[in-house]
Amino acid sequence: MVKELSSKKWKPQTIAISGVTDPYQPCEKHFKLTRACLEVLNKFNNPVGIVTKNRLVTRDTDVLGKMANINASTVSISITTLDPELARQMEPRASQPILRLDAVKELSENGVPVGILIAPVIPGLNDHEIPKIIEAAVEVGACYAGYVILRLPFGVKDIFSNWLQQHYPARKSKVLNRVMSVRDGKLYNPEFYDRQRGEGIFAEQVASIFEVACRKNGIWENSVELNSGNFINPNKKQLELF
Repeated sequence: MVKELSSKKWKPQTIAISGVTDPYQPCEKHFKLTRACLEVLNKFNNPVGIVTKNRLVTRDTDVLGKMANINASTVSISITTLDPELARQMEPRASQPILRLDAVKELSENGVPVGILIAPVIPGLNDHEIPKIIEAAVEVGACYAGYVILRLPFGVKDIFSNWLQQHYPARKSKVLNRVMSVRDGKLYNPEFYDRQRGEGIFAEQVASIFEVACRKNGIWENSVELNSGNFINPNKKQLELF
């Protein structure tokens, strides 16, 4: 990462950590790779946005706090449910909901702009929790929120279907039908906006519930714009002539 940030071709911009997988999985306690990346970004004053389901992110509050002082960091805590049993079944390696809310509180109290991401929203399973999740998060310091409708690309749809059969057999047909209703009759649609929010009556209901909850709690359309204007390259020893 140092090499890339030191390159003349690098244009300072926000780096998103968690585009593919959670950066605070249990192994991060040992390897500290995410922390090492944050320390490099802090050295360059390059802004970063993190998405995670794990309270372990609070371990790096010191670095994130320093970056927040120059508007260069934000953290989105993904909260899928407030039901501890559903959380254990759906996300067994992630922190329990109460610990995620605690992470929101700790980050907020240390000056780090923090919000929540309700992802995935599963129609017929956890969509009814949206108002309670937003209310609970704002109470502990969340200043923005977002959501993503369940996505089931490739083999994930079979894994999810089997998971429903194992844990919620009575709801399986309802949930899968709802998912297909927001995906134009399919379990997955690769179009960007559709795969994020879906379409149709149930997708509109989710969007409406989300908007009302955000408005009620004073965070509707809130966002955090990070600043890359403080970027520095500490590896440059002298000014360039050209």
